Amino acid sequence: MLTQDSTTQGASSASDTEAPRTGERPKAPARSKKAAILGWVVTLSLNVVAPIVTYHALRDHGFSEFAALLISSAWPVVDGAVHLAWRRRLDELAIVTLVFIVITAVVSTVGAHSARALLIKDSCVTGLFGVLCLATLLAPRPLMFYLGRKFATDGTEASTAWWNGLWHVDGFRKAMMTMTTVWGVAYCLESAVRVVLSYTLRTDTMVILSPVLIYAVLASLGTWTALYGKRSRRKGQARAAAAAAAAAEAEAKAEPAAAES
Repeated sequence: MLTQDSTTQGASSASDTEAPRTGERPKAPARSKKAAILGWVVTLSLNVVAPIVTYHALRDHGFSEFAALLISSAWPVVDGAVHLAWRRRLDELAIVTLVFIVITAVVSTVGAHSARALLIKDSCVTGLFGVLCLATLLAPRPLMFYLGRKFATDGTEASTAWWNGLWHVDGFRKAMMTMTTVWGVAYCLESAVRVVLSYTLRTDTMVILSPVLIYAVLASLGTWTALYGKRSRRKGQARAAAAAAAAAEAEAKAEPAAAES
C-alpha cells in the first residue's frame, strides 16, 4: 500500500540482503522528545485538525459534501510536502489520511443522499479501510509496519533505521502481519454490522449508535494491539535469551574438546 521512500528503500534493500534473520531485538536509539513532539504537532494539525475545520467551514458556506471533502484532502498533501522537505521521506499517516479522505469523497457521490444512505456510505468507508489493510499483506511491508513506525519513532534517521531493522527480528514480521490482519478483518466486520443495522434500525437510533460502534471498535483494537505488542516483545526476548543460552552451552562444550585435541 505505502511506497517506501528513497532513503528507506536504500536502507531496507541493503539490509534485506545483508542483515541476518535473528531473534535478538536491537536496542532502540535515544529519542529526541522535541523532534517527536514537533513532528506530532505538525502531523495532527495537518491531518486531523485542519481537514475537520476546513470541511465544516466549507459545508457551512454551502459547499457540497464531495467538494468539502476534496478540498479538505489538500491538507494531508501539505503535510506530505512538509515531511518530505524535513525528513526527506513521505509521511505514512499523511498518505493514509489522504487515501481515506479521497475514498470518503468518492463514496459520498454514489447513490442516494438520504440520511440512511449516508449512514450506509459511512459504514462502507471503514470497510474499505479494512480491505486496504488486508491488501497490504501482499505488499513488501504491511500497513501496521508503517503506522507502527510513525508511533514508535521520532522520525529521525537513526530511529527510522532502528525500526526498519526490526523487520529482520524473528517474531516481529509475524506480529506486524497479525496486527494488520486483525485490523483489516475487524473493520470489514464492523462495516458489515453497521450496514445491516442501518437497514434494520430506525435512522435516528443509528445516528447515535454508529459513532459509538466506530469508537468502540477503535478503542478495542488499540487496546488489543498494545497488549499483543507487549506479549510479542516478551516472547521475542525469551527466544533471544534461550538462543543465547544454547550458544553459550555449545561453546562451553566445545572448549574441552578443543583442548583435548
